[in-house]
Amino acid sequence: MIVSDVETGVARLGGLIDAARVVVPFTGAGISTECGIPDFRSPGGIWTKHRPIPFDEFLSSQEMRNEAWRRRFAMEEHFAKARPGRGHLALASLYRAGKSPGVVTQNIDNLHQSSGISPEHVVELHGNNTYAVCLACAKRYELAWVKARFGASNGEAPDCPDCGGHIKTATVSFGQSMPEQAMSRAEDMTTRCDLFLAIGSSLVVWPAAGFPLMATRNGARLAILNREATEFDEIADLVIRQDIGAVLSAFIAH
Repeated sequence: MIVSDVETGVARLGGLIDAARVVVPFTGAGISTECGIPDFRSPGGIWTKHRPIPFDEFLSSQEMRNEAWRRRFAMEEHFAKARPGRGHLALASLYRAGKSPGVVTQNIDNLHQSSGISPEHVVELHGNNTYAVCLACAKRYELAWVKARFGASNGEAPDCPDCGGHIKTATVSFGQSMPEQAMSRAEDMTTRCDLFLAIGSSLVVWPAAGFPLMATRNGARLAILNREATEFDEIADLVIRQDIGAVLSAFIAH
């Protein structure tokens, strides 16, 4: 069923949630746009302004590493000021109520953790851009340290002082291997749920986009909340094409 008005969407989604034992939310960039974080693919999105830097180019080119960090720090205002939106708070309410074991997310903004979901229950398929890691020795670096080194060297991306490896935000770039542990945990959560809730994702980035299909094949019901149509709408039990915050605000426990 495809619904286009908020009231019907809230009622239908509420019925599915009430009937479910285990709800697994799967979130994409759309849940964070009301928090001031631009998405990637829509008009005006990040990728319409800047070509993504593939992982192999990051590894092979100092210029590309410099550009990657320049872009990250240029976006700092958006990320630093962002606070969890209504969608994040609603999912945190489901989590605290014991209805959801956590969340599987394509997002890298740390907002699910900030909303009250324990970090160990936020499965980040594409990593996290609020800190950095050395690609060689896996040492963690805070962004303030990287920014200070970046500025002191006139915009040259620093390498790891311990081993000389390249330092990168803890995110997954095009061409970079998906995190095995996160993928395994996401698969486990997906196969254990009886309601899979896809929110704010275009569902075109694979392998992450395979989880809704995995859920339905395992007998779970599928609800999709996204402004635009997705390739999985025809197999979903419920499709709501409305503002995410407007719909999910009804599920915030006060």
